[in-house]
Amino acid sequence: MSSTQPETTNKPFSVYLALSEKEYEVPADKSILKVLEEAGETVISSCQEGTCGTCETPVISGEVDHRCRVLDDEEREANETMMICVSRACGNRLELDM
Repeated sequence: MSSTQPETTNKPFSVYLALSEKEYEVPADKSILKVLEEAGETVISSCQEGTCGTCETPVISGEVDHRCRVLDDEEREANETMMICVSRACGNRLELDM
């Protein structure tokens, strides 16, 4: 993250996986990626820092707090995909196409 960006506080939220019809709670101290890996879900990742784009995942609903370095401003505004290794929900819930 750039030093010009404000400090962000992680808040817990839920993530619903539409294809598998499963919902998980994402605590403040874990990423979506980590929660899904711990639950035994198959997820593809590489850098786990939001720089490679490997874990890019389609978003069905919910506003994303984009924290990656992959998406440009237009892609962030479209809110159609997210990097589940670092990005989080702005609200209480995200629904992902996975």
